[in-house]
Amino acid sequence: MAKHNNTVSKDELFSKAPVLQALAAMAVPTIISQLINLIYNMVDAFFIGRTGNSYMMAATTITLTMVMLNVAFSNLFGVGGGSLVARLMGRKEHGSARKVSAFSAYGAMLLAITYSILVGLLLNPVLRLLGASDATIGFARQYALIVIVLGSLPSILSLTLAHLLRNAGHSVKASMGLSMGGVLNMVLDPLFMFVILPRGQEVAGAAIATTLSNVIACVYLLQAYIKASADAPLSLNPGDALSLPKHYIRSIFSVGVPSAMLTGLFDLANICLNVLSAAHSDLVLAAMGIVMKVERLPNAINVGLSQGMMPIVAYNYAARNHERMHEVIRKTRYIGLGFAAGSILIFEIFAGPVSRAFLSTSGNDAQTALQTVAFAAAFLRIRCLASPVQFINYNTSFCMQGMGKGKATLLHATVRQLVFYIPIMFIMDRAFGTTGLASALVISESISAAFALWLMRKVSQRDRSADSLCPR
Repeated sequence: MAKHNNTVSKDELFSKAPVLQALAAMAVPTIISQLINLIYNMVDAFFIGRTGNSYMMAATTITLTMVMLNVAFSNLFGVGGGSLVARLMGRKEHGSARKVSAFSAYGAMLLAITYSILVGLLLNPVLRLLGASDATIGFARQYALIVIVLGSLPSILSLTLAHLLRNAGHSVKASMGLSMGGVLNMVLDPLFMFVILPRGQEVAGAAIATTLSNVIACVYLLQAYIKASADAPLSLNPGDALSLPKHYIRSIFSVGVPSAMLTGLFDLANICLNVLSAAHSDLVLAAMGIVMKVERLPNAINVGLSQGMMPIVAYNYAARNHERMHEVIRKTRYIGLGFAAGSILIFEIFAGPVSRAFLSTSGNDAQTALQTVAFAAAFLRIRCLASPVQFINYNTSFCMQGMGKGKATLLHATVRQLVFYIPIMFIMDRAFGTTGLASALVISESISAAFALWLMRKVSQRDRSADSLCPR
């Protein structure tokens, strides 16, 4: 009986609760976990910045690209499987949802192990490709060996389980697990960097703290997932994973692959940005790394808001309650654009102090640090202008993922990065130097947002036409 009542409560939240109440229940915990994980990812850079070593900061910028691939791989099964779980709940097919969740969890484990092995075998060439110089490759190698080669499995599995929990209606449990990792990293970073390991090993200390935090968070999320499976369509039964019909596997990948590519192409764009920045100097690379971490604040809020929205969109799309679905999308956009506008105001006023928070200018190499901070403040004032249109891109992408529109999501991701951002980045860098390189994000995201809205309108029009031909 408890199982039935709990399942019904999740269905009612998605289908009947006031829209703002449903959004708050799903999105607020997700936003909080995104913010804590943002801090978690920024903590390494913050404490490394206390050394005043711009080359260590540049190394963390290089390895951020590899860390983001963990996110991409978790999206493959977490977003692909999670979105399908929510749609199956909307169709009351809870048995199939359990099989989907099991397949997604085991698929994420296998992918994580494969990624770790490949990075371990090809580490030095990969780091050089990402822009590592003789001055930064040693630090970058230290970090990547621990966080990627040893730590990808708990990182990818944690994110995947969190997606599955969230889409099954357990947003608080998902957020608690991810937040736990963030809080632990904030505590462990200074301990390993400045107490346990000797001076000069700060990057290794940060990497150990990050990996240990991920392991503990993963254990918590596994326990939460197993407990939630008693009253939610979630499973870790290998038999469920192996018995999943092929058409459901195709459905997972039809959404998961575009979602992974969305992050993967974003990662590719960052590789190009790192290479172009490093071509100017290691200081420009370090400054761009600071900005890329700072500007994730509005992105974290808006991605958390969109992730919280996605299960509600998926459920109502599957239930063919399009009026409620579009109301959810509309109100989410109003909230997200408000956050984005506020972030522009804050960064324009406080770009200098915010940049200095990530790199000490009072150490032995103060002049180099001051130059890096000056670059970072200038870049931040330009790139923060992209926040509203970045939100439109993220929000529209999550809407299409929730609706199971894999092809449209993939088209948007590909055009956004390969057609607009990367070419514009090279053109602006060649024409205007570092200022043009910073401005490329604003220009390309604006064009991509217009394309995303047009694509979403086309998808909605096709659905309305299909509904008129096949009424309920």
